[in-house]
Amino acid sequence: MSEEKHTTANNSGFEQEDMSPLGIFYFMAGLAIVGMVIYFILVGMYRFLDAYDRTHQAPVNPMAIKTGIDQTMSSKEIRDKADATFPKPVLEYNEQTQFVKELATQDETLASYDWVDQKAGIVRIPIDRAIDLVAERGLPVLPAGAAAEAAGAKAVIKTKAATNAPAPKQ
Repeated sequence: MSEEKHTTANNSGFEQEDMSPLGIFYFMAGLAIVGMVIYFILVGMYRFLDAYDRTHQAPVNPMAIKTGIDQTMSSKEIRDKADATFPKPVLEYNEQTQFVKELATQDETLASYDWVDQKAGIVRIPIDRAIDLVAERGLPVLPAGAAAEAAGAKAVIKTKAATNAPAPKQ
């Protein structure tokens, strides 16, 4: 037999030799060194990019003012301090809240009575009341010939204004 089986009495089918603790130690030390090298490369790269960015910054707008707002303050405190510090008009600080407030203001306006022009006697009434009045009284309707007469009267006024216009100077 050319192929001889090397068998021993206690061969259980797995490798009998363990990995050396020194190999595991070297692997872990190498992994730690590579991690440290990568860390220092990244720190150096970020410092370089930060310094580069600082040197290539656009000049500060001369209209900008220092506010002294601390970023650890609550949003209401920041808003109050910004309202007191910045000249008007200020930019939006919370678009959703401002939109909701604007809608509430518009709804309140649509649901209230107020003078539009007191001298002319024009008032604003709530929409619900206006709908009720239109349903009760109906819409004003011009007679059939009145619309044509109104259109004709406007045309006559325009032609009279054009004929009475002074001649252009040459």
